Amino acid sequence: MRVLIAPDTFDGTLSAVQAARSIAEGWARRAPGDRLDLVPMGDGGPGLVEVLHATLGGDLLAVTVTGPYGGPVPGSVLLTGDTAYVEAAQACGLHLTPVHRRLPERAGSRGVGELVAAAVDAGARTVVVGLGGIGSNDGGAGLLSALGAVTDPEGALDGGAAGLAGLASVDLGPARDRVRDVRLVAAGDADAPLLGLTGTTSVSGPGRGVAPDRLQAVDALLERLASTTDRAVARQRGAGAGGGLGFALLLLGAAHASGVAVVAEAVDLPGHATRADLVVTGAGAFDFTSGSGTVPHAVAAVAARAVRPCIALAGRVLVGSREMRVMGIESAYASEDLVGEEASLADPAGSLSALAERTARTWSR
Repeated sequence: MRVLIAPDTFDGTLSAVQAARSIAEGWARRAPGDRLDLVPMGDGGPGLVEVLHATLGGDLLAVTVTGPYGGPVPGSVLLTGDTAYVEAAQACGLHLTPVHRRLPERAGSRGVGELVAAAVDAGARTVVVGLGGIGSNDGGAGLLSALGAVTDPEGALDGGAAGLAGLASVDLGPARDRVRDVRLVAAGDADAPLLGLTGTTSVSGPGRGVAPDRLQAVDALLERLASTTDRAVARQRGAGAGGGLGFALLLLGAAHASGVAVVAEAVDLPGHATRADLVVTGAGAFDFTSGSGTVPHAVAAVAARAVRPCIALAGRVLVGSREMRVMGIESAYASEDLVGEEASLADPAGSLSALAERTARTWSR
């Protein structure tokens, strides 16, 4: 029997690569004769480069870039042929700053532009930028600055949303010239526009730490950026992805794409599914949020098109069998149910491995 193992990250406890290995180890203990195909997945957020490197190989280019508050942070660019993959969260991810130290109005995205520049300098003809897990909310102004955009003497593209207060004009010409011969892809699952009640600040700002009484003011700062560049682009689908990084990339000619779809295509998930007898996905939690745009939903959809059963392993399962099947999942199993919540959190790899071993009793033949 051939089993495709294609999980997402597990809520910060396990990367997708670690989760896939843990599932495989447990499954092999129960069914050593099964052929296990490990294809860890992602949605364009933290871990994108690790996930793709595990499956595609390629070269990792180590770079040091500007972090959300100006200090240096390590980053990497994955080069596979003439395509480069960049993980924006490496430069301005939420995980880089403890909750109590976050200053979302001052967090900038300059480092993301530096990652893109490194990819271009390395010879990439296509640069895919994953936009998940972002802690900045500057409309991608820092990215534009890093790539060469210039502003009037009173304005500032660096320094987060707060730096946009005095903005009067922006010249995008140098930035567009920097990426003129490159195909850019903004990979994120947020379809929101940049501004307004459905925009990035209103919808995702609180999660980045923007105070409720500051949402309107921050949105107005992004409005200033849009009015000095292109308001029509600000209304486009995906402009609000990544705290507005999607907007900046769209200004430079990027195409917007689903993060999980980009990963699935890059690793040829459909091809792996057609060669499998069973598809196993997973995530930290399998609940009502595990719908469109998530790894479990996407993996299940690919399995359905290949006419293969799909099951899910998770830390916890909070939906019933009827809801699972609507999502395309035959069954879902929780490590909390097997070893208890405390043990599951204390040893996520071991508990997931034990869950996979138990699940293989039912599904391996």
